[in-house]
Amino acid sequence: MPPATEAQAPLFGLRGGNTARWLAIGLLGVGLAASSALGTWRDEHAILINTTDSLPNWAFFIDKGKLPARGDFVVFNPPRTRLITAHFGAKPSPFAKRALGVPGDVVSRVGNEVRINGERIAALKAVTRRGERLQPGPTGTIPERCYYLGTAHPDGFDSRYAEIGFVCADRIVGTGDALL
Repeated sequence: MPPATEAQAPLFGLRGGNTARWLAIGLLGVGLAASSALGTWRDEHAILINTTDSLPNWAFFIDKGKLPARGDFVVFNPPRTRLITAHFGAKPSPFAKRALGVPGDVVSRVGNEVRINGERIAALKAVTRRGERLQPGPTGTIPERCYYLGTAHPDGFDSRYAEIGFVCADRIVGTGDALL
């Protein structure tokens, strides 16, 4: 019998119908590995679209489960309160703010000014745009695993008000980077 030509030679030493079967198994394996990697990435990351004007950016890449450092964008689940429900619905989307105060920092108020470690960071308003009363947020030393989250926006609904307060690790979804 003459030697096999290149066109007749078995692929990877496999003969006949086995070639297609092993190729399909290999592709299935690669697909499952890619799917698993994508699933792991999805479990650890997210994209957030900001629909308010409290931050200058509208899209954020979120690293889930990562606690913030000062200045980081932070995504957190707001508490379920009457005021939040009235403005954002019964199941509000996560909020995005910046970590302006970290554990150990001291929050104080002088008049309507909120300060962190003596530096002015925000001003309080007495009422919302709809005329609802706003209560000032907490003062004192920020506890471990809790953060003062806020924005520079004058109408920002953040830790300066009691409805939000200090945001602790159990409410934090993760930290983010602005995309757009």
